[in-house]
Amino acid sequence: MNKLLGLMLMLVVLSVQAEPDAQVQAVQMPAWLQRGESRVPMRVGSELRNGDTLITGANARIYVHTADGSTVKLGENATLKLEGLSQQRAEESLFSAVLNVAKGAFRFTTASLAKLRAREVTVKVAGATIGIRGTDVWGKDGSDQGVVCLIEGKISVTGSEINDFVMDQPLSVYKMPKDAAPLPVASVDPEQLKKWAAETEIAQPASQLGGVWKVDLLTLPNQSSALAAYDQWRAAGYDVRLLPVTNQDGWAYKLRIVQLTSRAEAQKLAEQLKGTLGAENPSVSR
Repeated sequence: MNKLLGLMLMLVVLSVQAEPDAQVQAVQMPAWLQRGESRVPMRVGSELRNGDTLITGANARIYVHTADGSTVKLGENATLKLEGLSQQRAEESLFSAVLNVAKGAFRFTTASLAKLRAREVTVKVAGATIGIRGTDVWGKDGSDQGVVCLIEGKISVTGSEINDFVMDQPLSVYKMPKDAAPLPVASVDPEQLKKWAAETEIAQPASQLGGVWKVDLLTLPNQSSALAAYDQWRAAGYDVRLLPVTNQDGWAYKLRIVQLTSRAEAQKLAEQLKGTLGAENPSVSR
């Protein structure tokens, strides 16, 4: 009995240790992962590491699940570098991370049950440093100003020109104009918050964990043309897959995007990409 209990406890420990610090949950392309000198399309399911940089293109989004049960959402034309990722397991599990937002919009949301977990998360955006202990916060480093909007919870803020302060009132906002002093914390207009929130929400077809639908973009007659198209789509920020298939002439190669959540989503993406990089007649299947 003691051996069985020990084995069960060991399996539990191993399962906890196996949980990645951060993992990509959904990608509305085009988006890239920069790791060292390597830049590749962002792939759903990828486990992220210290030093990784997440990059989104026009009308793109990325959702990342972190080990503490939170979700990081990144809007279009944004750059986010992950630093200080760690999970400490002493008397209490502690998740730590520094999210360095070089540009664009982000949202950090902690689910209700996950709020009980210990975390030390810091967000750097537009010259401000935000300390998070379990909350819902939206921010952006824009061309004209930086914004930190507390939707729920409590954060500590170190601004670029003032001392540390705490934001603990829901629906409050701190703005940092590029060419002027930061503005006092104020209430945010609900309609403005809706517009800001939409900047980090997936509203177009996206590859997601659990998705089983796919879009076949191209069918290429030979390996050389298939590899050329594969490289072209990947450079453009699309996580395409290359599949060899047989036909009456021998072998051909299909270029596809996978992990769409429904036929409707796949069909919509096929329409959006029609005419892009030679994809004249994309088709969908499961």
